[in-house]
Amino acid sequence: MLAALALVAVGAAALLFNAGRAEPERPCATRDFEGSRFIVCAYDASRHDLRLASRDSAGVYLRSFEALEGALGRDAQRVRFAMNAGMFNDVGAPIGLYVEDGDRQHVIRQTDGPGNFHMKPNGVFWVADNGDVHIDTTDDYVAVAPTPRYATQSGPMLLINGALHPRFAEDGASRYLRNGVGVSDNRTAYFVISSGFVSFGRFARFFRDELGCSDALFLDGSVSSLWAPSLDRQDDNQELGPLVVVLDR
Repeated sequence: MLAALALVAVGAAALLFNAGRAEPERPCATRDFEGSRFIVCAYDASRHDLRLASRDSAGVYLRSFEALEGALGRDAQRVRFAMNAGMFNDVGAPIGLYVEDGDRQHVIRQTDGPGNFHMKPNGVFWVADNGDVHIDTTDDYVAVAPTPRYATQSGPMLLINGALHPRFAEDGASRYLRNGVGVSDNRTAYFVISSGFVSFGRFARFFRDELGCSDALFLDGSVSSLWAPSLDRQDDNQELGPLVVVLDR
């Protein structure tokens, strides 16, 4: 009986993640890695819609998943998951490049400064009109000069062509709740949030070694939050900035 149960568990795990890809029918799944736990939510460009959102129809910054749910109206019934999606100022406005449905609401920043955002190379997560997903360093993004449908700038980069950010220690002393996004191909993005305090190094290795991502971008720490209806979870942080939401098509 125990052997049969073990086989069922293995089969379920294979359904959830096959060759590093999350099963599309399960929006979010929990993974353990190097003693830490992560929740992984998958976006498949062939099956899902992705949006960035920062303000409601009246121009008021959303700041919470509750406000996002209200702004989505009927579309809220199609939500697979949502997360905070980049760094912001005290009123909730993005501090780097931000493009929402083709409308560039904030220019890209290449300046030096304090904090994680300026731990260069930082980068841009962006989505093309056909739904293809990309993560580029800020300098590479500027060089290519795409015209994205959605884009958010944050930092630091976690992975750059499969290599960890050069300033990361293997498992540094800085430990926070963290969330980020990684891409394994142009049609697949993984949005990940830690379930506890984790270092940059371990967080980056999770994207590379567990999810098979070549590029990944840190979105934020401390305020990292998740709305996942399939997990019956809607974090109640009321001081968020830009949000990413993925919906069933």
